[in-house]
Amino acid sequence: MSNTMIIAGIAVGIIAMAGAIAYGTENQKNYLPEDAVLSQAAEQGLLPKTGGLGADLNKEQWHEDPYAEMASKIREKYESGQ
Repeated sequence: MSNTMIIAGIAVGIIAMAGAIAYGTENQKNYLPEDAVLSQAAEQGLLPKTGGLGADLNKEQWHEDPYAEMASKIREKYESGQ
C-alpha cells in the first residue's frame, strides 16, 4: 500500500509540475509586446547540438571577456614558472 502511495505522489507531482510549466509558458505570451525586436543572438538561429548534453553555448560570440588580458598575463606567468 505504501509503495502505491509513493508512486501516486510522484505521479501527482509530475503532473502538477507539467501543468505549472505549461501555464507559465502560455502566460508569458501575454507579456510579449507586438513591437518586440529580436536580439542579435535570436536572429542567428538555433545553436547546433555538438555535445552530449545539448547545444554548446558560445557567449564570447556576443560578449567580450573583460578579463581576457589579465588571464593571458597570469597564464604566461604560470607557464614560464613551470
